[in-house]
Amino acid sequence: MCSMLVAGDDHMANPRMTILRVLLLMFLGVTASLPGVSSSAELQRFGTSALTIVSPGGRHQFTVEVAETPAQMTQGLMFRQTMAADAGMLFDYKQPTMATMWMRNTLIPLDMLFVDAQGRIVNIHERAVPETDDVIAAAAPVRAVIELNGGTAARLGIKPGDQVLHPIFGNTS
Repeated sequence: MCSMLVAGDDHMANPRMTILRVLLLMFLGVTASLPGVSSSAELQRFGTSALTIVSPGGRHQFTVEVAETPAQMTQGLMFRQTMAADAGMLFDYKQPTMATMWMRNTLIPLDMLFVDAQGRIVNIHERAVPETDDVIAAAAPVRAVIELNGGTAARLGIKPGDQVLHPIFGNTS
């Protein structure tokens, strides 16, 4: 997965919180690799839900894990070695924010879809490089970020402007 750098604020607006988040991530990375330390004890659990992306090529169904808490958003898809082709993760910011992500401790390449409050894809970062600290940002305020396996957006023809159907956007029946 990609880890969230900031849970609702622009990271430049609150450098103290950014430092605390970085320290937390460093701690998670160290304890997960210590002999005798069970990574399952520290790792967050996620609920799942159905998500549909409507593009000119059709309706694309996914089962996504939902990251809502700061701890879930910080961990995201870290430490995963694989992910099913029809799986992903949905980061729900609850309100529009300038979301920023990174790939620290994320072992698989990901496509990141930045989605506004109406469920429209604002921008897509394709094939994010695993285990990097490069900041990946939304082009405008977004309600959510969806992470899919790297290459999924290109393979399915998903583009900015496509519609995401999910209960957080109030557009499912």
